[in-house]
Parts: sequence; C-alpha cells; structure tokens
Amino acid sequence: MIKKIRKAVFPVAGMGSRFLPATKASPKEMLPVVDKPLIQYAVEEAVAAGITEMIFVTGRGKRAIEDHFDKAYELEAELAQRGKDRMLEIVRNLPPSGVSCAYVRQPEALGLGHAILCAAPLVGDEPFAVVLADDLIDSKVPVLRQMMEWYEKSGSSVLGVQQVPRAQTGQYGIVQTEHGMGEYLRVTGIVEKPAPDRAPSTLAVVGRYILTPSVFDTLREVAPGAGGEIQLTDGIARLLEREMVLACPFEGVRYDCGSKLGYLKATVTYGLRHEETGTAFAHWLAERT
Repeated sequence: MIKKIRKAVFPVAGMGSRFLPATKASPKEMLPVVDKPLIQYAVEEAVAAGITEMIFVTGRGKRAIEDHFDKAYELEAELAQRGKDRMLEIVRNLPPSGVSCAYVRQPEALGLGHAILCAAPLVGDEPFAVVLADDLIDSKVPVLRQMMEWYEKSGSSVLGVQQVPRAQTGQYGIVQTEHGMGEYLRVTGIVEKPAPDRAPSTLAVVGRYILTPSVFDTLREVAPGAGGEIQLTDGIARLLEREMVLACPFEGVRYDCGSKLGYLKATVTYGLRHEETGTAFAHWLAERT
C-alpha cells in the first residue's frame, strides 16, 4: 500500500547573499511578493496538496520564519480592538487550522542534501515533499498536487522538472530520462550543474521533490563535495540504483526568486493580479511604457 504524504520539508537555512543588504537581518524567505512572504506561498502550495505537517530546516537568523507562523496575541488583540476583522482572520490562519509546524536547525551550511538529512528525525520512515521557497511557481493546479498524482500511482520519488536553455544547465541539476509507465518519464541519470556541452539534456530539477525515505540512506552514503557539502543530487543519483525515480514536467510558470530579476518579475505578475492593487498598478505601469 502506498503511504500518504503528510510532511513537507522547507530548507530555509541559506544566507540569501544575493539579496544583501536586504537579507542582512531578515531571511530571504521572508521577502514579500506583494503582501505575502515567499515562505508563505510555499507553505500554501503544500497545504493545497493535502500536506499537514510542515518541517522547516532553519539556521542562525531565521527566527522571523518561526514568528511568522506562530500565534501573535498582541497583534490579534489590536486588530480585534480596531474592528479589522478581515486582517484578523488572515493572521489567525497562519498556519491554517489542522496544519502543524516544526523546526530543526542546520548547524552548518553543508548543502541541500545535508539540510534534508537534518530533517530525517522529524520525517521518520515516510515519503515526504521538499519545497524550495526561492522557486515561486504560478499554476492553476499546485505543482506539488500535480506531482502527488504521479506518486500516488507509482509509489516512487518524483522530481519537478522543466526545460531550460542549454546555456543555463550549469545552474541546475539536470536529468536524463526515458519513457516508462505510459505517460511518465523515468529518470535514468542526474548530474549536478553540468556544463552545457556535457549536460545529458536540458530538463532541469527546479525546487520541488517528492522523496521516499530511502533517500536518507543514500545521503548518508555519498561523499561530501566541494566545501564539504552534501548534494541532494548525489543522493538521488544513488537512489536511482535502488528504486525508480520519475520526472514530472509540471504545468506552471516558475519565478526564480533567488535572483533579483526573477523576484521582480514575480512581484509585477502578482501585483497586477492582486485584487487591491491590480487595476491601479496596471494603469501606473502603462503610463511608464
């Protein structure tokens, strides 16, 4: 019987150096896109996929993330006193009812694979999702929900993938695939940040994973790379030797909010759609073109 996915891991211990000085005292995951921080969009995607247990792998200076999803008695009292019922409901719904949050520290920045290993005691012997908040994906059906459908039919790990320009393969984990199980793509190889002329394809893994607990074993086995980092890509490569892994080309538009340009694109897109700002913002932009 295929186990239901109840837990999602959010690796949020990175420094966010590309956004300094904004991230000097505030986590990059708390950067707002209109009126919600990136980490909230990530959690909402997980909730929409039916996940109820959120596990945050944090580091030094990330307390704001814990505070964001904690109860704020003084703020709620102030909003109630002022009769701001709509805002009060929004604040009280962080996180939504029935959803729990847990936190574990990554003591050193030793790679994404190491961050996942830090979550192992909280995940246990269960399949789980991994969401990178830097990758904000705009889609009608949440990307994790799309991937969950593949997992529920196969019981296998599933990687969220999309085509990227060959010149950019050095920025991603790149997969080699073959058709298997009907419409599904079976991963036959994965390489971390290959040069364009050495990339096996242009199909990149972008910030969404569904993984079986076997990945913890493979991550413990892989040798640390440059800087002593343990790469999730290496753990998945070894996982391929033991079980099937699928690649899911999801439907949706991805914004790389780990880059300034991607973050600005997301802000404009979501700002134009927002019920409070959309019309006025569109007029303002039109006046400047």
